[in-house]
Amino acid sequence: MVDLMDKKYHPSLEEISEYIGCPMFLRFCSELKETYKCSEQIEFSSCSMERGWNIKFKKSGKSLCTIYPRESYFTVMVVVGRKEKAFVEAILEECTPQLREIYHQTKEGNGQRWLMLDLEDCEAMYQDILRLIAIRRGGSIV
Repeated sequence: MVDLMDKKYHPSLEEISEYIGCPMFLRFCSELKETYKCSEQIEFSSCSMERGWNIKFKKSGKSLCTIYPRESYFTVMVVVGRKEKAFVEAILEECTPQLREIYHQTKEGNGQRWLMLDLEDCEAMYQDILRLIAIRRGGSIV
């Protein structure tokens, strides 16, 4: 099994998927690649909060999300900035109670909220995250 803390070894997406052990991970990545015509960037973070390999998706230089691998699930970080805030708040009542709680508990700094969303299944949270990313990309409600 790959060591996601080993900065010297650059893992592939498939190796990260094996580490996570959640079939939804590759489906989620594929959906982002197909929808936004982008590719993943596997990068090593030395940040003390989230040290290790992560996967970033960007389109036209703008971050769509960052994925942090975990054993049996993964965390998706989506930034809600000033441009997206009104659109996200307009759909919050349609989102899962879990996402609403995370949104309200995440402190805003410099006009942004960095939402850390754990993804373990393909149910409602999966769809909520895709909606947040769509808003992040286009700045409107989907």
